[in-house]
Amino acid sequence: MQKNILVRSIAALSGIVMLASVAACGDNTASTGNNNSGSSDTASKTAPISGDFQGAGASSQQAAVEAWIAGFQGTNPDAKIAYNPSGSGAGVSTFLTGATAWAGSDKALSDDEVTKSEAVCASGAAFDVPVYISPIAVVFNLKGISDAGKHVNLDAATIAKIFDGKITTWNDPAIQDQNKDLKLPATAITVVHRSDKSGTTQNFVSYFKDAAPDAWPYDLSENWPNSVGQGAKGTSGVISTVQQADGTIGYADFSQVGKLGTVAVKVGDSYNEISAEAGSKVIEDSKLDESAKGENRVVVKINHETSAEGAYPIVLVSYAIACPAYKDTKNAEFAKAWLTYITSEEGQKVAQDAAGSAPLPSSLTSQITKSIDAIQTK
Repeated sequence: MQKNILVRSIAALSGIVMLASVAACGDNTASTGNNNSGSSDTASKTAPISGDFQGAGASSQQAAVEAWIAGFQGTNPDAKIAYNPSGSGAGVSTFLTGATAWAGSDKALSDDEVTKSEAVCASGAAFDVPVYISPIAVVFNLKGISDAGKHVNLDAATIAKIFDGKITTWNDPAIQDQNKDLKLPATAITVVHRSDKSGTTQNFVSYFKDAAPDAWPYDLSENWPNSVGQGAKGTSGVISTVQQADGTIGYADFSQVGKLGTVAVKVGDSYNEISAEAGSKVIEDSKLDESAKGENRVVVKINHETSAEGAYPIVLVSYAIACPAYKDTKNAEFAKAWLTYITSEEGQKVAQDAAGSAPLPSSLTSQITKSIDAIQTK
């Protein structure tokens, strides 16, 4: 398990200053998560957050959370915050024991998890709101291609067959035919996937299920479904493993791609390269998931079959999970102030600068604000 990320360790980001209005805690419902027109008078009268607060979950959010912690402490210096990027599944499990104030997850809560949360929350059930939107990169390391800064074009079915072990060399006709301007080597393909329970995995394979169902026979799961390739723990583990050998291919949050090659994914008649802006276009072309049960939940049903111009269709929406009421009032005050900050325009800009994520689209912000405002602090 990775070590907790302590706020005092983030020296490089310690200068980030957030707006005082979004840092307000307690009953400052006028200062919304995505509307900076809240009452500054109300904000100025509320005391800064203080105490020790724990979070755990999605490793995809790691760079953003580091930046958010530094920014939040700018006006709440006595708030000591630790986040363990243990993975979405582990983070939710920890939250459901009552050990953390919030969880980060690359997948929405299941019906069973919503029910289990009733034992942890003071009243009601936990809810999830989007806080971090980022494309999932299909990363590869291929001598003469990735080290030359070149992309590889692939459609959904071809990517699915690679990760299912049906396409095993880089010069396979299915790949070469989509990359006529590249001379691809006969190098064997080594698939690298997450070994831990991961929302990133579920988001990644859900693209196959929607866009190439005939090429992906497995049920949706946070666990990798086949024995192809090798596993690596966490986003950083996948990146590190892909970096180590020629011919490797994997999937990871865009924020941690570094100098690895990335796949340009086919949408309509075009191959679209990965970017925060391209990922945001998919979310703008998506709707809320009406099947999500429970109050205050804002769950996005990603439109993987989008035809929006310039859209990159493999994207994750990462959530923050919290209670509408806490048994510890301090946790309630923190959760409300924390979620207000990280979903605000300021907080989203901090995440974009630190992790290359896409800001929350305006189509979601009013629902998110309403959910956060519902957190009881008395």
